[in-house]
Amino acid sequence: MGVLIGIILGLVATFGGFMAMGGHIDVVWQPFEYVIIGGIALGTFIIANPMSVIKDTGKAIVQGAMGTAPKRKDFIALLGLLYTLMRDMRQKPRNEVEAHIDNPGESTLFAHFPTILKDKELTQFICDYARLIIIGNAKSHEIEGLMEQEISTIKKHKTKPAAALSTVAEGLPALGICAAVLGIVKAMGAIDQSPEILGHYIGSALIGTFVGIYSSYAILGPLANKVKITREKQCAPFIIVKQTLIAFMNGALPPIALEHGRKTISAGDRPTIDEVESEVISSAPSSSSAPQQQAA
Repeated sequence: MGVLIGIILGLVATFGGFMAMGGHIDVVWQPFEYVIIGGIALGTFIIANPMSVIKDTGKAIVQGAMGTAPKRKDFIALLGLLYTLMRDMRQKPRNEVEAHIDNPGESTLFAHFPTILKDKELTQFICDYARLIIIGNAKSHEIEGLMEQEISTIKKHKTKPAAALSTVAEGLPALGICAAVLGIVKAMGAIDQSPEILGHYIGSALIGTFVGIYSSYAILGPLANKVKITREKQCAPFIIVKQTLIAFMNGALPPIALEHGRKTISAGDRPTIDEVESEVISSAPSSSSAPQQQAA
């Protein structure tokens, strides 16, 4: 919603101010200038990016516009899952815990946290490293290095759409100049016309420069930054998992390990210690039975 409000506010301020100065808004309507700029921008975007990034960019724009990022309730749910999992790893036999992480979709433990289970990438991340922990042979610094490497890969993948949009945004002013040059070429063909007609052609050509600069700095550039912020926020749960599980591997009790994870959450979304105590630790589901194995 904020993206839409910002775009509308910018357009109203720009064209409202132009009309207040005595400008005629119909002069700005130059559809073929828009076709030239938009077509070249789309073409360069397709040339520069693989199909996977092109598809993900559309999804990322929607997520950025809608502000689809983890909220406080999502972080509380994640801490709740981690606490329950760590508690079971301390209290239950290895084979029972393995049954949960081998098949989280049918696990009664994961079923208590549907928002986490819905994120398949995060669920797989948790299960992979919980499995390494219960194996018991890996050292914490080795697991930490592996986690950091995977998180770096995840972040790089998630922020590719933002980088792709930024590249196009940086080129839009030059594309606007391309459209303007073509407009000037057209105007030069009417050099023998009256100053009024020639001025109209030149003014129309300059709209290309305006559109290129405006769309770069007032629309696509800010949108790319919004996408980047949203996607970076989506990486926060992975960092919480890393800090929590590493603290647990180093001997911290589950409530203390949760505090390591809680501290990585940004201040605006971070639940308080009291919230963690009341909504996570005190309200944690009781030990759940492992998923039933299918009979042979």
